[in-house]
Amino acid sequence: MSFVSHLRCTACGSHFDAGMLMNLCPHDQRPVEMIFDLERLSVERPGHSWYRPERRDMWRFGGLLALDIDTPDDRHHIVSLGEGATPLLEYSDQPLAQKGGFELLIKDEGRGHGGWGANPSQSFKDRGMAMTVSMAQRFGLERLALPTQGNAGDSLCTYVGPTQMHCVVAMPDDTPLPIRGRVAALALESERFHLVQVRGTIREAGETLKRDWIPDGWFNVATFQEPGWRTDGKKTLGLELAEPRAAGDPWSLPDVVVYPTGGGTGVLGMWKAWSELECLGLIDERRPRMICVQSTRTPPLVTAWEAGATDSTPANPGATLAYGLNVPGGVGHFRVLEIISESAGGAISVSEDDMSQALTAVWKDKGWWIGPEGAACLAALPEILDRGFAHPGERVVVVNTGSLEKYLPDLRHLL
Repeated sequence: MSFVSHLRCTACGSHFDAGMLMNLCPHDQRPVEMIFDLERLSVERPGHSWYRPERRDMWRFGGLLALDIDTPDDRHHIVSLGEGATPLLEYSDQPLAQKGGFELLIKDEGRGHGGWGANPSQSFKDRGMAMTVSMAQRFGLERLALPTQGNAGDSLCTYVGPTQMHCVVAMPDDTPLPIRGRVAALALESERFHLVQVRGTIREAGETLKRDWIPDGWFNVATFQEPGWRTDGKKTLGLELAEPRAAGDPWSLPDVVVYPTGGGTGVLGMWKAWSELECLGLIDERRPRMICVQSTRTPPLVTAWEAGATDSTPANPGATLAYGLNVPGGVGHFRVLEIISESAGGAISVSEDDMSQALTAVWKDKGWWIGPEGAACLAALPEILDRGFAHPGERVVVVNTGSLEKYLPDLRHLL
């Protein structure tokens, strides 16, 4: 399994064998992560030869991933559909960026752009699911179960498709039709796919799978429930934000990262990536200020942050345009809160009206298919400026996690 040395609990620090198939840490029910032997990587791949910048997908980070594309034993397990290697779109002419005097960039994980990689389901979830399905193949798993707000379910089906595995996806019955319809169509066409629709959110979807499917041997690949696979896939987002912007440039990080945060795998993944890059001597100890954005309708992380709590308390979900943010709680929120604090960042909630206005503005200004979660991050810019999170001359990256196309026709009126 490339250079993974062991698994480690993100809370209590307990170690587990790298080849152990597990869900949460049995001691405290917290997520586990994969720990790499970076010293061995440096020796066996000197001069950063693990890095393949010529590849236009996330697997160009080779030995720094759980499966190494350059290793035959790993390569035949990998399911790759061109995910990752997405562009940074220049948006420094945005009015608030001009007012604040900072460089504003949009990391577009949605629609593909010519000359770049492209997430096949038009969502950042493809990074985590590419790794999850590939690792599931390595472990010989045949049946995967996933609760989702929508995009992760679409992504899982996309990657299970080329394999012989089966999957069951449970999602809310108000999930946007383009997402729900695609999974439903696959379930009608093949007995390898199953769709379960529930009233509520990802929380009720997870409860349904735990009651009706997982006891029958389906392996749970919900957020943080697998042994660090999705986190390691999402890690590639952080690696891309750090890699040289042009040939000959050094590895470096932006000053601020604005990220729409539901469960928080992406936050943990990026933070893990930067720690590993520091250990390899490619960056120093400085980190971007992490700004986690949620909707005022469902803000468990923001509520915890403002109260100075060490973990979130499950919230009553609301109705939000940003379906991916309608996550009432998270088993990894304690670590997200630690990362926000360690980075001198913050947690911000935005209203539905501000989110809608931001989405309309970027569409009219640039014609970009920014999803509502990305629009929520743009809607947070006024507060980011007011609270001094971004300064003149700095580089601010907003992560757009999916394409607006996946939310039509619900949001067509905003265009």
